[in-house]
Amino acid sequence: MPSSKGVGTAFGLIGMTSFSLTLPATRLAVRHFHPMVVGLGRPVIAACLAALLLALTKSSFPPRQYWKNFALVVIGVVFGVPLTFAWGMYTLPASHGAITLALLPLATALVATIRAGERPSPRFWLATAVGSMAVLAYALLSGAGKIVQGDWILFLSVAASALGYAEGARLTRVLSGWQVMSWALVIGAPFLIVPLVFAIRAYGLHGPPSAWAGFGYVCVVSQWLGMFAWYKGLAAGGISRIGQLQLLQPFCTVFFSAVLLGETVSLAMIVAAAVVVGSVALGRTAAIEIASESAARVSE
Repeated sequence: MPSSKGVGTAFGLIGMTSFSLTLPATRLAVRHFHPMVVGLGRPVIAACLAALLLALTKSSFPPRQYWKNFALVVIGVVFGVPLTFAWGMYTLPASHGAITLALLPLATALVATIRAGERPSPRFWLATAVGSMAVLAYALLSGAGKIVQGDWILFLSVAASALGYAEGARLTRVLSGWQVMSWALVIGAPFLIVPLVFAIRAYGLHGPPSAWAGFGYVCVVSQWLGMFAWYKGLAAGGISRIGQLQLLQPFCTVFFSAVLLGETVSLAMIVAAAVVVGSVALGRTAAIEIASESAARVSE
């Protein structure tokens, strides 16, 4: 039987790879659709699919004791991430945005420490810090290190993602990952429908097939299907440890940006990626202590 760490890593890599296409796909969409349409439409459409799945499987509404946790997931990955990603990609190239999000593993580990009772060892923090610094150094050397308005928006994405990831992973200890994300979407979508209708009326919904493809990807994969694997990975392998895999995401994103958007892959990126791979390997062997069940109760 595979170990929980191995299962977590496998599902984490699937989730990370699916997310690495999110920024290029969002960039394709916001070239023609207004960011408000993309940011609001993404969770609403995903919620329609989620509601259908929940109905077909006759899933019961989450118990009251978990409503607070679901509220935090909704704030993080249903409201915060889609809107900040859409506005960030409205002003930044996808490769630049990928570098800004390099701080996400550190943020996720911090939230896991605060909310999920995880206690990463100094070796883990060192490995994650080295990987983050490698990505940021690459950003500086490649000219993507200048802090602009779009970066500040994506810094909010880091906070929203870390909150939603850690809280969703905690819920996945008691519910399936697909149920956690599906119920979060169904709970949050009603608050977005009216603003979405006004946004479509104000800005329209006209674009070429490439824009529709990008929009479809972020709705179906980034907002819904990819989260199934990601939450499963976080819950099985540990939020901090699996969250560290997102150090690899900027380089996957830059690769996909080069393929889909014609953006450049440089030698500096390859060197930085090698350092990141080493830091992830080091972090995988570092100790991470999980607090007692009473200290890490999901409903707290």
